[in-house]
Amino acid sequence: MRRMHLPVALAAIVAAAISAAACAAAPQAAPRPDYASDHECLVCHERQAVRWADSKHAKAMAPADAATVLGDFDDARFTRPGEQTRFVRRGDRFAVVTGDADGTRTEFPAEYTFGVRPLQQLLLPLPGGRLQAFTVAWDTERRRWFSLHPEGAVAPGDALLWRGRYQNWNLMCGECHTTAYRKGYDDDSDSYRTTWGEPRVGCQACHGGGRAHVDSARALAAGAIGNAPAAKPLATPNRSLYAAAAGGPAQVDQCAVCHARRTRLVEQSTPGNALLDEFIPDNLQAGDYHADGQQLAEVFEYGSYRQSRMYQAGVACTDCHEPHRGRLRAAGNALCVGCHNPTPDSTRFPGLQPTAYDSAQHHFHAPDTPGSRCVDCHMPSRDYMVVHARRDHAIRIPRPDLSERIGTPNACATCHADRPAAWAAAAITRHHGERKRPPHYGEVLAAARRGEAGAMPPLAALIDDTDLPAIVRASALDIWARQSPGPAPAAALTDPDPVVRIAAAVALAARPAEERLARLPALLADPLRGVRITAARGLVDLPDSRLDPAWIEARKTAMSELLAAQQAMADMPATQLNLAAIAQAQRDLPRAERHYRRALDREPALQPGRLRLAALLAASGRIDEAAALLRDGLSQSAAPGPLHLALGLLGGQQADWQTAAAELRTAARLMPENPQVQRNLNAVEGYLARREARAGE
Repeated sequence: MRRMHLPVALAAIVAAAISAAACAAAPQAAPRPDYASDHECLVCHERQAVRWADSKHAKAMAPADAATVLGDFDDARFTRPGEQTRFVRRGDRFAVVTGDADGTRTEFPAEYTFGVRPLQQLLLPLPGGRLQAFTVAWDTERRRWFSLHPEGAVAPGDALLWRGRYQNWNLMCGECHTTAYRKGYDDDSDSYRTTWGEPRVGCQACHGGGRAHVDSARALAAGAIGNAPAAKPLATPNRSLYAAAAGGPAQVDQCAVCHARRTRLVEQSTPGNALLDEFIPDNLQAGDYHADGQQLAEVFEYGSYRQSRMYQAGVACTDCHEPHRGRLRAAGNALCVGCHNPTPDSTRFPGLQPTAYDSAQHHFHAPDTPGSRCVDCHMPSRDYMVVHARRDHAIRIPRPDLSERIGTPNACATCHADRPAAWAAAAITRHHGERKRPPHYGEVLAAARRGEAGAMPPLAALIDDTDLPAIVRASALDIWARQSPGPAPAAALTDPDPVVRIAAAVALAARPAEERLARLPALLADPLRGVRITAARGLVDLPDSRLDPAWIEARKTAMSELLAAQQAMADMPATQLNLAAIAQAQRDLPRAERHYRRALDREPALQPGRLRLAALLAASGRIDEAAALLRDGLSQSAAPGPLHLALGLLGGQQADWQTAAAELRTAARLMPENPQVQRNLNAVEGYLARREARAGE
């Protein structure tokens, strides 16, 4: 049994790391009873404690005090047009003086620091239990205040303003910067009673609740149970962290809880539970990823890594990253050649070719120059949050030939920006010889995204190609659901990978009722919640009388899970649209209207909600209310063309042809390529011309 005391130096490190606990007691109403404090873990696990203490996880969040605040608060100022902020100290407290919602300058206390390197934000309190991530951050390397909106100050009322919903820590950040997080959102009052066990990513954020482990260790140390030399404490619950036992993908899925774009399905997640029971990770969506799968928006590694050959081979996160410190296990190319080296018998993973990768023969650059490091070519980086460089974890071969064909980036251009892609492709051929490469899935996805004629058959072949990464096939199904008039490939519904089954269920949800009834109910019994609720969503508009009686109870259970999943994210305006759509499909129009109005109350510029609510009101004969709702949105919309189109259609519905014509002309000016606008405008103007001609006879 390890000794139960800490060396003096280590005790100081741990005390500094966990000093936040007492300060966090006020907002932390009720820690989970199955969790212990970090201190109780660290007193035994000394080696892990030392490594963790300086990690980004340990400093993901902390009460703002002299030990944790890194920025200049000596009356420092950040000023630019439309934005003036001061950072000041009030004794042992830190404060931010900035514009309030109505433009008046107000002082806000900095309650918590948020992150540690390469930038640190501050969390400022607002009513309703909110913590807001202030968007002027401290650059810890250049030692300066800078804005996370480099394009210019955000207008008052915008959801991206620091006071806005999308800078709300409770909604957007808290679950991945604390341990044992519970949001505690009240949908009726749009307020929070958020709690957490530790204000940082502590031991149990990954290992799961450790109370039973700690208590059994204490009992063993006291000789109260078992044969102490042979007995062991009860294990912590999350065994999937240990890649050799659980398989690399299982561990990667656990890291994906925070290192992925995903949709939450439960109010409170539990480390060790299957990822698809508690979250649905995003696929390679346009706007987030280039067509070939390279990162574009901030996607947090998981979606990239799922495309990689490393993931397919079972390589886990901790094969490269030391789990407690979070840093790489080796520096430079030494990390990669630990597996990719000339001696195949020394590699842990089968199938790797014995090639001298760390040589000019392979990378054709001089040693220790840009281009000679493995990551320069295979993991190019991109800056997010202005200063935070993050590497693309797809670990792909540079393809300047794809840059030529579909316009995607390539790593060669990082250093050779003045050279065309054709030059880089020729250089690779010159050094490695002519190679016939198979078609890349990026070419298929690019053609399908553009809606090219003939794109669907290659897309169907991609969906059926089980040699491709599952996330690529699921992404192809996403496009299929939006563009194809035919049913998705049937095999996808029984695919071994749940992300493919989910994407297949989404694609099937747009099909006729008979087809859905024949194919979706089987997924209601899927072992994973994410699959079950997606199937239930595809059947939501069908009454029990249309279902086989054997599936009625399963559908009822899955629907309960679906509604609970939506409620877990009810503070997101888009989720209110989902709830409204479900209610509307079930013909519960008052409930649908309530959710539409909540969505607009929480994000007035949410145009799809405004258009859908207006359509619901108009269908109920409340034309004047619908028109007023649409007009209220005009001043808040950056692209008001669809609102003018809807107003034009309402004008026609009321036979107010002059209003209809005026609104449709405005819509045509704003959306000149929209065929619906032009078709309706031609009809209205034609009618007015004929009426005028008759009046002149």
